[in-house]
Amino acid sequence: MSNNIRKYKAWSLPNFLKIPQVKTYLSEGEIKAIKTVGSVLPFKVNNYVVEELIDWNNIPNDPIFQLTFPQKEMLSEKHYRSVSEAIDSNMNKREMVELINGIRRELNPHSSSQIENIPFLDGVPLTGIQHKYKETVLFFPSNSQTCHAYCTFCFRWPQFVNLDAVKFAMKETDLLIKYIENNKEVTDLLFTGGDPMIMKTSIFKRYLEPILNNKVGNLQNIRIGTKALGYWPYKFLTDDDADEMIALFEEIIASGYNLTIMAHFNHPNELKTEAVRKAIKRILSTGAQIRTQSPIMKYINDSSEIWEEMWREQVKLGCIPYYMFLARDTGAQSYFAITLSDALEIYQNAYRKVGGLARTVKGPVMSANQGKVQVLGVNEINNEKLFTLRFNQARNPNWVGAPFFSKYNEGAVWLNDLTPAFGAESFFFEKEQLFQNI
Repeated sequence: MSNNIRKYKAWSLPNFLKIPQVKTYLSEGEIKAIKTVGSVLPFKVNNYVVEELIDWNNIPNDPIFQLTFPQKEMLSEKHYRSVSEAIDSNMNKREMVELINGIRRELNPHSSSQIENIPFLDGVPLTGIQHKYKETVLFFPSNSQTCHAYCTFCFRWPQFVNLDAVKFAMKETDLLIKYIENNKEVTDLLFTGGDPMIMKTSIFKRYLEPILNNKVGNLQNIRIGTKALGYWPYKFLTDDDADEMIALFEEIIASGYNLTIMAHFNHPNELKTEAVRKAIKRILSTGAQIRTQSPIMKYINDSSEIWEEMWREQVKLGCIPYYMFLARDTGAQSYFAITLSDALEIYQNAYRKVGGLARTVKGPVMSANQGKVQVLGVNEINNEKLFTLRFNQARNPNWVGAPFFSKYNEGAVWLNDLTPAFGAESFFFEKEQLFQNI
């Protein structure tokens, strides 16, 4: 374990000018863009990202800089101009909040209709739970509604701004346990947020130990969705509760549950520091698995060489490549979006060049309202060029695995850009949803 004890330090919009590198490497225009875009989309970065991940001699092209620092083009020209003029004119606070929240609501904060995933228990909505797929329940601890740093592409950005109506969070683990017990098909519990690993171990235990002590019979797998390995690996090494967290992981496994860390790595550079390599090794020593996932995005990882390197390195370190997603239809999607055809080509080229241990990865995948839709290929049937797709996961389990087809659309970046093939008026899942809503 490293003796390099790092004290966590973070900067957000009000104090980011205190970052030593900002005034040295950024122009006044770039600083203004951060202030403007960061007034709408959440911004937070920490000293590990600033000092160990970003190459400040490669600004603004450095992928980790793009991943954490807002860029002007992340807002439309209209939205950027409105916010910039409001800042320049010293608009009063109430009017500024109204302006900014109005823009936020135009950025589709309800991506993939997440509100529809909130279940009920005895007629009461469980606002800190999402249950979209029968086997898996997502739990949003109220103490994990932040991250060590924010990703500029994050589809859960409304969690970090003052749009209270679209926040998911709750404290009551007893309600979670009761809900899982009442739904016997649930086998997997995913702690998410924000980032559960922002919590001190003592806080995380308050959520977790009632689950371990109650021995919920149908629950088999506990997952933790986290970016901590990429953004603050010292969480598992030298933070004052690092040993306690590792012991908690061991306790989960000793209690009979499979523990999987759902790690977010967006670029190979996040896998190259001494700290992240040691943190991965330490987590794996507990018996936990680490599965890796990321969206494919312009300016960050839009080449097959990057994905090939990332998957190879993840396997070498003992991780399991899991998903290549497409950037969700929310927030700064227009800035990051890769077309389905380009994403498929990048995925296939990288997939062909890695060994079997890396071919656990599925992609490119849209995590849409209906489910996780994978683009399998571009094919020609009856002289018609088509996308071949399938559900890897779905609201209706009967949809999973069955291929379906859409007309080829060179510019498509999301499911709603596609139209059914063979003259059909709608996709089969649209008909089922319509019937269910009647």
